Amino acid sequence: MKHIAFALALFGLITFSAAPAHAQFGILDKAKKAKDKAEKYADLAGMSEKDERALGEQVSEKIRAEFGVFQDAAVAKYVTLVGTVVAQGSTRPALKWEFIVLDTDGVNAFAAPGGLVHITRGLLGLLKNEAELAGALGHEITHITEKHTVNSIQKGKVVSVGADEMGSGGGLAQSAISRLAEAAYKNVLNNKFDRGDEMEADKVGIRLASKAGYAPGALGDVLQHLADRNKDQKEPNGLFASHPQLSERIEAIGKIVKEEKLGGTATVAARYKKNITFEAKPVGTIAVIEGTRGLTGGSGSKDDKDAKDKEAKKEEPKKKGGLFGKVGLTGGSQAQNTQTVASAGARGINPDRDAKGGSNPNKLNTPVTPADVDAFRKGIA
Repeated sequence: MKHIAFALALFGLITFSAAPAHAQFGILDKAKKAKDKAEKYADLAGMSEKDERALGEQVSEKIRAEFGVFQDAAVAKYVTLVGTVVAQGSTRPALKWEFIVLDTDGVNAFAAPGGLVHITRGLLGLLKNEAELAGALGHEITHITEKHTVNSIQKGKVVSVGADEMGSGGGLAQSAISRLAEAAYKNVLNNKFDRGDEMEADKVGIRLASKAGYAPGALGDVLQHLADRNKDQKEPNGLFASHPQLSERIEAIGKIVKEEKLGGTATVAARYKKNITFEAKPVGTIAVIEGTRGLTGGSGSKDDKDAKDKEAKKEEPKKKGGLFGKVGLTGGSQAQNTQTVASAGARGINPDRDAKGGSNPNKLNTPVTPADVDAFRKGIA
């Protein structure tokens, strides 16, 4: 009897005396499938494209709330055309690609899962030609196609998804998406991509740019612009100045172009200057949010500021983020945060990283048709 009791306890509610053999095995098979599916979602390997997009939409919403959207339809359409041409040559051309210009003088770019690429007005002003834009967008596109953000959450084991957080249709429940979005937002804005991810984004990004006809070495020129821009900064400007170092990345890009004989040659400087008529502001003139984003959150009170200052000193050697500089979470609204300018750099603030954003988070509706894309391609020469 003890052995029988043990067996019943081992199988919990499943009792073989209560159902015929085929039903017993059916129950066990369903239980195993449910367990296997839950385990896949626990490490995010089973995330569907629909879930990935839902995650990216929430991340994008947070990014846009932080920096605002540049409300210029002509600029938005131009960036969308360049991005679409590059993305069509990627391994995931069928994603619903969106290219969003953020309304901030900070020089940066961010990729949200599922096809949402964000580039700042400041970065557009820093670039010199369309090939450089294609290289920067190719880098961000690769973060999405290779699921670097999702992988970084998985590697960090910061969020686990249980069987009870799977929706009725087999995907993730809204609660799970929301928790993943918080982690993804922090990872995107605080540059949680590892060295391999960054090198891959450079390598694949320049291949995509060259495939579209652009000079692939232009991404190296973007890195050099950033090096020149930040040469007097006490703190390097994030991703393009950290792991790996700028000089190493520029060298690697040149090597790949040579070894793989990447044949793109177009820079399309004239069209770029026609569409992007503004320039990046000097680092020392950018309005920033006092205190660094993403440290403690809060409402901007004195206690909160003291906590941020203390945490900033503790975290300062690790600062990095986004495409070019660290950006994280803010607890209050833009209006609740005191604004200042580059003198804040002495307190550990990097203007490109911590730049003030615009107030309008709404995306612009700037669809491009296949005919638009075809006509645009003809100008890549």
